[in-house]
Amino acid sequence: MSGAERHAAALQCDVGGGHAFTLRVPEGDTHARHVCDDCGYIHYVNPKIVVGSVVTWHGADDGEPRILMCRRAIEPRHGFWTLPAGYMELGETTEAAAMREAREEACADIRIDALLAVYSIPRIGQVQLMYKATLLSPDVMAGEESLEVALVRNNEIPWGDLAFPSVRWALTQHREVAQAGAFVPFTNPAGDMGNMVHGAD
Repeated sequence: MSGAERHAAALQCDVGGGHAFTLRVPEGDTHARHVCDDCGYIHYVNPKIVVGSVVTWHGADDGEPRILMCRRAIEPRHGFWTLPAGYMELGETTEAAAMREAREEACADIRIDALLAVYSIPRIGQVQLMYKATLLSPDVMAGEESLEVALVRNNEIPWGDLAFPSVRWALTQHREVAQAGAFVPFTNPAGDMGNMVHGAD
């Protein structure tokens, strides 16, 4: 089944049986859309917004900052390490979404400090906003979507087991501004998957 066919099938579930949708360019538009053959309703499919954060704990006994990481309990990339992040919900601000994701995935209470990066990833239909954040308490634990969580030093980041390219981008870019009071948010590194080498200075 093609992507268009899968989407049409999902539409049948959303609006109820008996409604047939055809993929065509509506009058006055420039893109093909799923249009109801009965009433002309146009179902727009737009990029999803993903929001997350690179969360730092500054209260370790040795004075060395720790980064909050989560090992995924769900697909895609089950068992791989990621940052607390996920889709926005209706009615949320981006900051509130980042804070909620940290609570859901790591039972973490965080403070949003600054926008770290905005990633445009058209190959998967996503725009990702990543924040620089501070962990307010080290009392974290795995939420339902995490197998485990960890507060890791920079030299303990599991670079070979990261779930997604954007996790690598955010961690690498965070290193550049970890001590900065103000900075310009980053964007995607060059190339579809990014071309950053982990651990590079």
